[in-house]
Amino acid sequence: MKETVIEILASIRPDVDFESAEGLVSGGILESFDLVSLISELSDEFSVTISAKELVPENFDSVDAIVKMIESLR
Repeated sequence: MKETVIEILASIRPDVDFESAEGLVSGGILESFDLVSLISELSDEFSVTISAKELVPENFDSVDAIVKMIESLR
């Protein structure tokens, strides 16, 4: 799952090394449009619904945080 999340992120922002990047939201690596694309792709790929309560920076600040959120929604 982690590899898939990294592939999705790389398709949105190919200029970032998501293997080691932290602070994706808090550090400004991902912008609002990036997040909209990411949420759509994650929803489609993993058949999850990401609701407004999950839309907090902590859930999108690293690849591990994104994976953890998806696992909790499955």
